[in-house]
Amino acid sequence: MKLGIKEIESRLRSQGYRLTAPRRAVIEAAVRSEDHLTPAALYEKLRLSRKGIGLVTVYRTLELLESLGLICEVHAGGSCHSYTVGARRHHHHLICSDCGRVVDFESPDLARLRRRLASETGFEIKEELLEFLGQCRSCSEATSSKKVC
Repeated sequence: MKLGIKEIESRLRSQGYRLTAPRRAVIEAAVRSEDHLTPAALYEKLRLSRKGIGLVTVYRTLELLESLGLICEVHAGGSCHSYTVGARRHHHHLICSDCGRVVDFESPDLARLRRRLASETGFEIKEELLEFLGQCRSCSEATSSKKVC
């Protein structure tokens, strides 16, 4: 379940951050989006409805929210990143390399893997990022329908 606007705003206030109108607009647009958004896509959504919000404001707000664990950054390969409002629980991503669709997933088995890796290597694991790149069902079906035998 995703965090809500009020929950994010409350966390920002409790950390001593001001809720400016542009910052609030970025938060609202991110929360209302069903997709993982790049900063440019989020800016385009805001630019059409909210005059005066710059791309730099979008980037800075996303960086702040990400540093506080309120949004989740998705690494889709290369230097292109997208964001989604953070889930209340830790999760990971399946990313379609064709259309960019991102599906969140959780797995209790990863906690066991994390403990085993720490035990076997002596490594103190502070964070984890697990993303699988592949092809979603829609893209896979579209690709297979284009194949000629």
